[in-house]
Amino acid sequence: MFVQSLLNAIRLLLSTRYDRSRISTGKLMSLPIRSLQGASRLSDWLLRSGGRRCLSRGMRLVQFRRGGGSPEVRVGVQQREGGELVDLNSFDPSLPHSMRGFLERGESGLDTAQRALSSGQHLVPLSEASLLSPITGPDKVICVGMNYVDHCLEQGVAIPSEPIIFSKFPSAIAGPCDDIIHPAQTKELDWEVELAFVIGKTGKHIKEEEALGHVAGFTVAHDVSARDWQMKRNGKQWLLGKTFDTFCPLGPAIVTTGALSDPHNLGIRCRVNGRVVQDSNTNQMVFKTEALVSWVSQFVTLYPGDVFLTGTPPGVGVFRKPPVFLKKGDVVECEIDEIGLIRNTVV
Repeated sequence: MFVQSLLNAIRLLLSTRYDRSRISTGKLMSLPIRSLQGASRLSDWLLRSGGRRCLSRGMRLVQFRRGGGSPEVRVGVQQREGGELVDLNSFDPSLPHSMRGFLERGESGLDTAQRALSSGQHLVPLSEASLLSPITGPDKVICVGMNYVDHCLEQGVAIPSEPIIFSKFPSAIAGPCDDIIHPAQTKELDWEVELAFVIGKTGKHIKEEEALGHVAGFTVAHDVSARDWQMKRNGKQWLLGKTFDTFCPLGPAIVTTGALSDPHNLGIRCRVNGRVVQDSNTNQMVFKTEALVSWVSQFVTLYPGDVFLTGTPPGVGVFRKPPVFLKKGDVVECEIDEIGLIRNTVV
């Protein structure tokens, strides 16, 4: 009984993100005093060690180029959305100049980023930097189809009983402000806003309860789609319709889990030329992050930098009546609460 009460107290403390001021007196008084004393001592230890480190790991990781036409890619951490960047390569010249290399450093890389962020040095105004995709050159870009309940209802199809997996080639990745190239090969270019996450730790056969420990953070994705190639040509396999160059804009940052209230309860929307065309919430996802990591890792080893696109909500152009497709000159904005916005022009 004591052990169970202590565990309940610990869960209560942890669920408040280490902020005791948010714990109601009523909930605490319902627990035995010995449990509270034990939980308090344990929570203090967590705060001093791993717990405080987890709390401090709320960061926005970016890749960028500095102004002046420098071609060199640099890794940074953003103080806040729209805020200045801390140049991690200036803070520690031994760090890799790619997000994939940085993530491969594991805990030591995150420790360095936290120290750099706390130092208040090596600041780069956002106006003097060009944000790139926060991850480039991943081993894999893994995509999930039919993963929103409301998107399934939009099409009148059954909700999947297991994740539907396809992929894009890494060469499809573009930055948060890069142009989307309208290929001459398609007349049915469509939009899809998606929550994406990036793997931060190598793993195979990962258990769901351990899955978030393999995730570096979350970002905004645009799963640009050539519907004629996806649905009518090439044997109706999805790959070619999904993987033209520039068909995977990402950004503006990889937002670590500690900086998000709940990645599975965030507003998600897409606008075309300022008009809202998709507006939903990530709580509509059929398979959440933990389930997707565990499922895919049954088949392939996941590596730092691997990108998952987790599906789109309703409102895509192909299912409108009549269908609506993107044309040159259109501006597409994909936005997710607490993560940010990417804006890409079709050219």
